Amino acid sequence: MDVTLRPVVEDDLPLFQRFAVEPGLIGLDWNGYRDPQSPVRRFAEDGFLGKEDGRLTVRTGSETAGFVSWHSGSFDGRTPYWEIGIALLPEYRGRGIGWRAQATLTAYLFEHTPVQRIQAATHPENIAEQKSLEKAGFRLEGVIRGCEFRAGKLRDGYLYSRLRDDPEPELGNGSVTGTR
Repeated sequence: MDVTLRPVVEDDLPLFQRFAVEPGLIGLDWNGYRDPQSPVRRFAEDGFLGKEDGRLTVRTGSETAGFVSWHSGSFDGRTPYWEIGIALLPEYRGRGIGWRAQATLTAYLFEHTPVQRIQAATHPENIAEQKSLEKAGFRLEGVIRGCEFRAGKLRDGYLYSRLRDDPEPELGNGSVTGTR
């Protein structure tokens, strides 16, 4: 399967605007309506390639399937890490695109930045994303209790990480959520 990442181009902006205004399109991460012009302003500012965060589009063949993102963090104020995320359009989920995109983004960040740690969080009920992160070489570190306000209440999250010297996954064929 051919999954690639590329910088955001102006033609991608309607996709980012959809994620801001279509309930459920982003799955469990829907946090209510957002400013649909925000992606336009951010693209004009730095093309979504900032020093502290960024986005790349996920492509399969000639189609845009969604995007991956990253932002910086630090537990001690001195040692940086990246936290990554992904949003795929519903029709591209369950096809092995997500784990490959996350593995590719992780390899890119390790190659071009000096961080030792890349982490990702997901919802306990998002089994597909848990399998995707594991297939992309991430390890479950634990439960983060009451970390997210979603659907009217505080909810737990799962934290995964991959360190620079952890084994890289093979990007062969096979879907995480489908049958092989």
